[in-house]
Amino acid sequence: MPNPSSDRPSRIGLFGGTFDPVHVGHLVTAVNVRHALGLDRVILMVANVPWQKEGQRWITPAADRLAMVEAAVQGVDGLEAGRWEIDHGGPSYTADTVTALLVDDPNAEIFTIVGDDAASGITTWERFEDVLRLSRIVVVDRPGAPVKLSPDIDWLRVEVPRLEVSSTDLRARFADGRPLDYLITDSVLDLIRERHLYGAGCDRR
Repeated sequence: MPNPSSDRPSRIGLFGGTFDPVHVGHLVTAVNVRHALGLDRVILMVANVPWQKEGQRWITPAADRLAMVEAAVQGVDGLEAGRWEIDHGGPSYTADTVTALLVDDPNAEIFTIVGDDAASGITTWERFEDVLRLSRIVVVDRPGAPVKLSPDIDWLRVEVPRLEVSSTDLRARFADGRPLDYLITDSVLDLIRERHLYGAGCDRR
């Protein structure tokens, strides 16, 4: 929500994803970008239907993915779980989400946070011109591997620690019983076990 006690515009980071499951790499990214850019908050926006992944594999129900993100960010200053795309329904497009954030807080400065892979394909996004017009792109880069974008795109680079963690690998680890210590927070791990997510045979690819 907007901060009525402040005269300056709110600085909001929008970090969208499937988060299937959310892991420490996501949290490290969000915390470091917030610090580097002086953001008031970073919203880990949970996609309802991730249009770029739909049909490629089984996707955990949105309510479960949201619950995992809520568990992951609980008690972390400046980080919050976003449910707008789930409540909105249908395929999730960043252009719609940025627009909704600005309806809620017209004076806000929006920073759309993406990884280097996503950044290189940003022109394939639905209504990417609106995303570029309404927000500033923040590319999360790994040390020693700077990404290059068109000079026509207004973007910032934030370097974060290199953590070789992926949701795809974590789902495989759940399926075959490999350790997940320090890759997922304890709160998320407890929730996954409680809801019987990602067990053997649950990946359904």
